[in-house]
Amino acid sequence: MNDRLAQLRADFARELDTVRAEADVTGLRDRWVGRKSGLLTAEMKNLGKLPPEERKTAGAQLNELKDQIEAALEKLQRDFAAVREAEQLVKERIDVTLPGRHIAAGHLHPLTLLRERIEDIFVSMGYEIEDGPEIETSFYNFAALNIPANHPARSPQDTFYLAGEHGKTLSLRSQTSTMQIHAMQKRRPPLRVAAPGRVFRRDTPDATHNPMFYQVEGLLVDRGITLGDLKGTVEEFVRRLFGPDTKTRFRPSYFPFVEPGAEIDYTCFKCHGSGCRVCKQSGWIEMGGSGMVHPNVLRGVDIDPEVYSGFAFGLGLDRLCALMYGLDDIRLLYENDVRFLEQFT
Repeated sequence: MNDRLAQLRADFARELDTVRAEADVTGLRDRWVGRKSGLLTAEMKNLGKLPPEERKTAGAQLNELKDQIEAALEKLQRDFAAVREAEQLVKERIDVTLPGRHIAAGHLHPLTLLRERIEDIFVSMGYEIEDGPEIETSFYNFAALNIPANHPARSPQDTFYLAGEHGKTLSLRSQTSTMQIHAMQKRRPPLRVAAPGRVFRRDTPDATHNPMFYQVEGLLVDRGITLGDLKGTVEEFVRRLFGPDTKTRFRPSYFPFVEPGAEIDYTCFKCHGSGCRVCKQSGWIEMGGSGMVHPNVLRGVDIDPEVYSGFAFGLGLDRLCALMYGLDDIRLLYENDVRFLEQFT
């Protein structure tokens, strides 16, 4: 039996030296100490053939050899694991002295950039920034703004109506002028308000129209306010937005909530009035509507038009943004195409 054990030890040592990969350890374990076909397992089964006086000693020697083989295999397994871990650490090593990777940061939308710029101008001129609901009753959207019941703006073809509770008619606001009413209800004159926000109208989307767009409204109410104050305010605002050489002009127009009313134009910021593609060769760009607040609007919010007067003006941010950035289609502002938005860093 001693000769057989010596031969088994020598064979195992020789095979152990041939192991080069971690997967080979499993095969070697199965070959020597596997429960079904291992070499030592077969030797254990043959113990019954030995004489009784040799059986106990031979069994103890085989168990000792089995322990030695398993210990050798476990050590080899640990050695392979240590090598694998060392290689992994090399691969994942981080040099903490290297500068960090630059993470691309987002930025504000071009409409937001323009809105904040306009808000800063208004605040520097003594105006407060006003906010208000986008869903309004007919009172705020129409009646309080002196828009008569038969006005085309009240038509379902122009306005988004919603089903309200208890038969109340609601709609998405058609203009930021609704925030004028809220402001005059909350505060008494004198007041200066700038109100940016989204508005909604039933328009078919195209290069210059969208069912949702942005406006900014300006309102000033005080004693003795005249058209001269409106012109001076608008001229100063336009100069601060486009530069000191920009000029403005007023053209008579009609809006139910102002009297008299006027359209505001300013000299083209691209050609400075000489004519180009942006201003369609006219030298002027339309900014929006304006006028003196209608006495009926003041009375509707309990402000005496015999004591107080005011002016209001509004401009569309989308078209202004498209003109400033040279966009041919305002729908680009809403499509969230990252390739387009990355230009405005």
